[in-house]
Amino acid sequence: MKSKLFLVVLPLVCAHTYTHASSVNENNTDSDSEPMERIVVRGDFRARGIETLPASVSVLSENDIQQRNAEHLEHILAMAANVNLSSGASRANFIQIRGVGERSQFVDPINPSVGLVLDGINYSALGAAATLFDIGQVEVFRGPQSTRFGADGMAGVVYLTSTPLSDFTDGVVEIDWANYNSYGAGFTMTQRFSDQVAVRGSLYRYESDGFIENTFLNRSDTNRQDELSLRLNGRWLLSPAWQADFTYHRFDINNGYDAFSLDLNRTTLADTPGEDALDSHAGRVLFTYSGHSAYTMELSASVLNADSVYSFDEDWAFEGIRPGWEYNSFDEYVRDRSQTEIEARFLSNQPIQLFGIESSWLAGVYHQRREQQLTRNYTYLSMPFGSRYETENQAVYAELGMSLTSRLRGNLGVRFEQYSNDYIDSRGIEATPQKSNWGGRMSLEYAMSEQGSAFVNWARGFKAGGVNGEALGRMEDENLDEFRDFLEQRAVFSPEFLSAFEVGYRHYSAQHSLAFEIVGFYSWRDDMQVNAYVEREATFVTYLDNASSGTNYGVESRFDYTPSDQLRVFMSFGLLRTEYRDLMLQDGTNLTGREQAHAPQYQAFAGFEWMFSSALQFRAEVDARDAFYYSNSHDERSEPYQLVHLRLNYEWRDWQFSVFARNVFDQDYTTRGFYFGNDPRDDYAAKNYVQYGEPRRLGVSARYRF
Repeated sequence: MKSKLFLVVLPLVCAHTYTHASSVNENNTDSDSEPMERIVVRGDFRARGIETLPASVSVLSENDIQQRNAEHLEHILAMAANVNLSSGASRANFIQIRGVGERSQFVDPINPSVGLVLDGINYSALGAAATLFDIGQVEVFRGPQSTRFGADGMAGVVYLTSTPLSDFTDGVVEIDWANYNSYGAGFTMTQRFSDQVAVRGSLYRYESDGFIENTFLNRSDTNRQDELSLRLNGRWLLSPAWQADFTYHRFDINNGYDAFSLDLNRTTLADTPGEDALDSHAGRVLFTYSGHSAYTMELSASVLNADSVYSFDEDWAFEGIRPGWEYNSFDEYVRDRSQTEIEARFLSNQPIQLFGIESSWLAGVYHQRREQQLTRNYTYLSMPFGSRYETENQAVYAELGMSLTSRLRGNLGVRFEQYSNDYIDSRGIEATPQKSNWGGRMSLEYAMSEQGSAFVNWARGFKAGGVNGEALGRMEDENLDEFRDFLEQRAVFSPEFLSAFEVGYRHYSAQHSLAFEIVGFYSWRDDMQVNAYVEREATFVTYLDNASSGTNYGVESRFDYTPSDQLRVFMSFGLLRTEYRDLMLQDGTNLTGREQAHAPQYQAFAGFEWMFSSALQFRAEVDARDAFYYSNSHDERSEPYQLVHLRLNYEWRDWQFSVFARNVFDQDYTTRGFYFGNDPRDDYAAKNYVQYGEPRRLGVSARYRF
């Protein structure tokens, strides 16, 4: 009942506050409040103000990150409308936007629906790397982004950029402490060697025991977090016409994994807790040539090498919990990913006349090569399982912007991409799926006034097909001959396509520190890739299949207003409706008409900042989320929840001292769920096993700026 009331009240409050703010500002153009800082979106082809972007985008600032005391991306994505997360690991590694996105990865390589990009380097499906120290901005692009990001941006992209280089030498030292034996310490600094060369580096270490107590081992650190993040960004002005930007990342993540409890709480019984580790190096160089008056040329190349280990105690118990009934097994996935990306792009510097219309343009080519090698060590395998999956993507793209009138601007973009994949594993399964896809976007933006604009946008995204190598191998291992024809017909699954239509309105008034936007969208999915399974006597074999279609539609809004020097209020809100179309599982289960997994019908974020004085600030926030299905293979759902977060900051000279609390009321909420039998004490009766999100966190922080 409280959730329904919150759902009804929040839009009314937003509308009332917006109306009141408009009337106040119309009558008081000489407001004493500071002008709102202009938000620049950097993840698109061109950096530009968010008020000119005809699409649904949320930008989470460095201030948002600091005020939540967020160590990882999972702590702040609730601030963006219609974005959800899935765990099944030490961190929430998988992102869903508008109900679309993967929820886990085990044997087979996955094709991400939602991309993750850090400083221009593609980290899709490597969510553990999304640590936030010295991140200046997080941009959440909702809806198809394949024109810009290709096959990894079908449903959207989360784009992180490090804090920009400053014009002078400066830096920050930070120390954090929180309950659950949690510590963090970091250092960042910009060093200007000359007017031509500058470098910014940051180093942060975070340690925590985690939020699980293993009562069998009498340990509280089996789900620990041990994370080291190093970032280097630099700029070298080679000449008046040439500029070089370089990036280096190093992530050393050594987290434990012991999250699921047979007793359905935060205590576990595992005798061999797992691991969730990432050891990665990545670098990127971007050369920019601006010596021609008509265009700018950008040439970039990046490399990424990531070794990861994901393991868990499959029985979640100890040997001897129920002799004669129990099983005891351990599962480990060791992956090695290497990736190279090369891109060349030309962007116009000045308008051209095209059919008498003033226009801007851009065009580019892109190449990506990615190799993923897997070694699986599993108790019930006679020998380790190995696979290699090589993918190559080549693309060309172009975009044209047209000033149709003094107020109306149009945009047309298209991308053609071809992938060629090569899969082989130790069971002798081989496949070479390949395909050509295209994506695009068209938009119209109308400037209704100096501060308001409306837009319509259509976009088409895609993601690559792949191989059900695990299903084919399990069929042989388990002698599931009755499913042979069925699974062999699904050895390779096809690409998926997502098309979306958006209509939106934005109002930005920097003078009056007021921002309001609302976007409605309707999207449809063709050849939708969904998880399914076949089963015989509690032996499950999962595979990916192409359902007929699905629909996802809803509304997203954002409001930010600073009525005085003392007060700022802000909120975001998302409504979402999803549906499977013609989805029939092998056992005859018909999911047609059911909601898609991890797609809550509403999400909301609201808060305020209050300045007691120039030195003392208080911030309060609340995240709210509706219930959602955990999977399409069962009907178990999460519970709705609301989380409250508080922070008090005190400024003294160059210091900031803070006290913070996340999830103040210690609300239990879940981030992943499975339905099956795994407890020998109750004869393996099927039940809903869940992974809980973060409990109440209390801590202090000190930051020194120099």
